[in-house]
Amino acid sequence: MSAEFFGIENSHLIIEGVDVIDLAERYGTPLYVTSRGKLESNITRFQRAFSEADLYYAVKANNNLSIMKIIAEMGFGADVFSDGELYLALIAGFNRDKILFNGNSKNDDDIKAGISAGVTFSVDSLDELEAISEMAKDEINIAFRVNPDVSPQTHPKIATGLRESKFGIPWEQIVNAYRKALETKNIRPVGIHCHIGSQIMSVDPFIEALNRMFDVAIEVEKLGVDLEFLDMGGGIGIPYKEGENGPSLEVFSAKIFETFEERGSDLKSSPTLILEPGRSIVGDTTVLITKVNAVKRAFKNFVAVDAGFNLLIRPAFYGSYHRIVVANKMDEEPVEKYTVVGPICETGDILAEDRKLPEVKRGDYIAIFDTGAYGFAMSSQYNGRLRCAEVMVSGRRSYLIRERENYSDLVGRQVLPFNL
Repeated sequence: MSAEFFGIENSHLIIEGVDVIDLAERYGTPLYVTSRGKLESNITRFQRAFSEADLYYAVKANNNLSIMKIIAEMGFGADVFSDGELYLALIAGFNRDKILFNGNSKNDDDIKAGISAGVTFSVDSLDELEAISEMAKDEINIAFRVNPDVSPQTHPKIATGLRESKFGIPWEQIVNAYRKALETKNIRPVGIHCHIGSQIMSVDPFIEALNRMFDVAIEVEKLGVDLEFLDMGGGIGIPYKEGENGPSLEVFSAKIFETFEERGSDLKSSPTLILEPGRSIVGDTTVLITKVNAVKRAFKNFVAVDAGFNLLIRPAFYGSYHRIVVANKMDEEPVEKYTVVGPICETGDILAEDRKLPEVKRGDYIAIFDTGAYGFAMSSQYNGRLRCAEVMVSGRRSYLIRERENYSDLVGRQVLPFNL
């Protein structure tokens, strides 16, 4: 918990001087609350550490327009994974010249949207290359996504650079892909793209992947390709647990640029380095506030709250750890262990297991930290649960940045035929 933006006042959790209990009572729960100050601080830290690189925000991490607008206004580009994310990025104000359309299975609508917007494609297969060529009327800039066969030492479900991953073209085949691109109408290869995974706490896998990209770049240049960028993707982790630490951004950038400059001397072209931070920009900016519906003493002490994996799926899906506190009892000492569970009709709807907390009672508020990445973005209406509101706090003021859903959102696109 960053002391600059998150604190305690009158035994309540406060964010930028605003009492989260007041926010919960005003906007209802569950409720996502984001600190604008922390968001801007994260952006500035990245820009200072990687001043010689281009930074593209990974929209999949959090696609709230207010958050994206701030990131765009502070100079980031965008990495998008669908026509919907492209649409949101353009509305938020990202420069289309700094948008990379990523994705391993683009449909016709995705490709048409990217062509219409004039963005650069990260091409994942030769089938996709052919489809872009057939649909495009003018020249389209592309990079191929290379699968570098690098183990990122992270959860298997978020490892994207392994040989068996669905993402990218195997590095042994990538030179032939560029040769094919040079022979294909309306296609202009300008870069190389790579992404090895998410929540990586060591710089070593990135260095390994970057070296593999340079090995590919040397061979691609021999074909006559003038490389404008090498995009090594995102994946820098954040410490979800107390005492969990990875390399600082300064150490990370120093090692990356050392390799980039050393290997860059092997190239004729002078490509720009691109990184795609997502989680490390928005992850620790946000808390999820949820109200206690019941405390049940059974096999364990269960704390049943009004947020479940419909709003925060990471613990159920990945077994992920998030720090939690009783937001209205911040000064009280922990007394016993509780397991925090949601209202979803699934045994796996567990948000936090065996956490030592102050005495918890019905009506208390639990705050779940570091939920700004892959929180609301991965939410659903499972069990007919309405998705919650989102609020941004900035300088002791709060702003609603997403309204809570109502029942019409459950049925808004459904159709009941008269003759059913």
